[in-house]
Amino acid sequence: MARALPLERVRNIGIIAHIDAGKTTVTEQILHHTGKTYKVGQVDEGTAVMDWMEQERERGITITAAATSCEWSGHRINIIDTPGHVDFTAEVERSLRVLDGGVVVFDALAGVEPQSETVWRQADSYRVPRICFVNKMDRIGADYFRTIQMIRDRLRANPVPLQIPLGAEAAFQGVIDLIDRKAWIFPGDYDAEPVEVPIPSRYEDDVASYREKLVEQVAENDEALMDAYIEGDTITSADVKAALRRATLSTSLVPVLCGNALGNKGIQPMLDAIVDYLPSPLDVPPVKGIEPRTGKESSREVSDSAPFSALAFKIVADPFVGRLVYLRVYSGTVRTGSQVFNSTRERKERLGRLLRMHANRREEVSDVSCGEIIAAVGLKNTFTGDTLCDSTSPIILETIRFPQPVISVAIEPKTKADQDRIGDALTKIGEEDPTFKSRYDDDTGQTIISGMGELHLDVIVGRLIREFKVDSKIGKPQVAYRETITAPVRVEGSFIKQTGGRGQYGHVWLELEPMEQGGGFEFVNRISAGVIPKQFIPAIEQGIKEAMESGVLAGYPIIDVRAIAVDGTYHPVDSSDIAFRMAGAIALREGVRKASPILLEPIMKLEVATPKEFLGDIISDLNARRARVEAVELRVWTHIIRGYLPLAESFGYATDLRSISQGRATYSMEFSHYKEVPKEKASEIVFKMRG
Repeated sequence: MARALPLERVRNIGIIAHIDAGKTTVTEQILHHTGKTYKVGQVDEGTAVMDWMEQERERGITITAAATSCEWSGHRINIIDTPGHVDFTAEVERSLRVLDGGVVVFDALAGVEPQSETVWRQADSYRVPRICFVNKMDRIGADYFRTIQMIRDRLRANPVPLQIPLGAEAAFQGVIDLIDRKAWIFPGDYDAEPVEVPIPSRYEDDVASYREKLVEQVAENDEALMDAYIEGDTITSADVKAALRRATLSTSLVPVLCGNALGNKGIQPMLDAIVDYLPSPLDVPPVKGIEPRTGKESSREVSDSAPFSALAFKIVADPFVGRLVYLRVYSGTVRTGSQVFNSTRERKERLGRLLRMHANRREEVSDVSCGEIIAAVGLKNTFTGDTLCDSTSPIILETIRFPQPVISVAIEPKTKADQDRIGDALTKIGEEDPTFKSRYDDDTGQTIISGMGELHLDVIVGRLIREFKVDSKIGKPQVAYRETITAPVRVEGSFIKQTGGRGQYGHVWLELEPMEQGGGFEFVNRISAGVIPKQFIPAIEQGIKEAMESGVLAGYPIIDVRAIAVDGTYHPVDSSDIAFRMAGAIALREGVRKASPILLEPIMKLEVATPKEFLGDIISDLNARRARVEAVELRVWTHIIRGYLPLAESFGYATDLRSISQGRATYSMEFSHYKEVPKEKASEIVFKMRG
């Protein structure tokens, strides 16, 4: 299978940022300048190519990550434009898992915003090399160097400016390239090319100073350039670029550029930086996984000749072609119609069609090579996080971890026809969105849907009505509380039933221990000397997990518990998986009751931006909502309030904030952690849940 483009000329990147920083506009400009589109789409007008969903165009925000590809300077750039709103953070998580590099967009006025910190941490966790683009340089109060300092202070990063702005605020007209010492002006016409002009004399001292700092900063992070710098050798622009690329790939430096995407300023240099400094698939380490047969760690060489391996990172129910599975191919090649092995689920699948996506438009291809991002049709049993590979050389790649939902509502279909359709619709949405959960409550007879926030669930309900034609009524939002234990305990669980025929016998001793916050669940087997046969141990663990789905205080899931199986007995005839599963569940429930259980509530990280005159009223309102204000800082003419707010107190906050501030204050929230509910509040919740 001949490769059309060498692998070193491929870039898989994501555009990531806080909401309203301008990610989608940046992507639209990239597509225009690379010849992919003839007209620049506008987010505010609902004409952006990458915001193709009806709700995205109505709301003016990105909801789902959209993939596309384009060509620049002989390189193929595969792009994923991600959402900025915290409710859709899973889209960023799964995109960063499969991308090689990232472009982080910042608002030059707002600087580093809360969701900027979140996406930066996500990129750090996957060690994704990135460059920064400081957007909206034409805004009043825009400050390029303050934003760079915020990147250094808040993100603990090592930013290196490659440009300085030519003009400020409304007079911003171009950039000065510090490496090549060239000034560029960008005419407002979308089709006009950048114009090189002499560096204005008033900038000459700044250019010399900032270029010297740039070379020093790069040399500090690259041995080859450091040797030349110390010995006083002539350092060319090519030397600096080569060293900067090495430092960027190692994530020790982050190149920073600036511009104004809406005004078509600074896009071409950013494209050059993507090609010059972000990695190709060959520049990232070979992907690692586990061999399912042996449990040993294995890796796949980034090569077309290596055995095929790919990770499914996104599922989409396309109304025209059916179920689409987005894949990142890490090694090998595959053709349309090929049989592949889903090693996660141990099932064989057949690739019906292979599609290169451009938002919601499709281009059919006959084969896919290593390093590609592609969509496949025909994979019926493949889900987000699954590994597809060659059946003769199986591997399970590291899956994608998603945050748990924090808010729930009851949903009730209006008609019998809606009732019949809602189950299938919720299943399809759940396949697409791992942070969306649905369940049927036997006690109330209601269907409960859970997500990451009010906007998330609002979008889901809109999809039910528009895409799946399911009309429904929505109840009030409910908080997804959790339960945990605060003391260690040793407890016995037994399930013994004797009847005329074969009985049931399961008996186990557990030690339960509280884990640190966010620890989840851990099962440890310390049963020795065959006290309980090995084949029954998984059943004990399964029983414990099932019992943890419903707590003893108010029926909420139990988290952050370590269960250690230490002893027990079995019967050679009557013992079974069912008996030990029941014994594990009984022990867990009994142990939690004795281990000083508490109720936990989700706490949201909050940032409010407000004019000074409303500061006192907003803080008073936050205090009444049980918020903890951490800091208040002045940014240009706006005051920024940072703190933490219980999710239970956040419902309706958008309306109240508008009322307090005459519509002039804005806020953003994201899930931070779980915390113990105050005792009085916990008693209310428990009383309500027990009826």
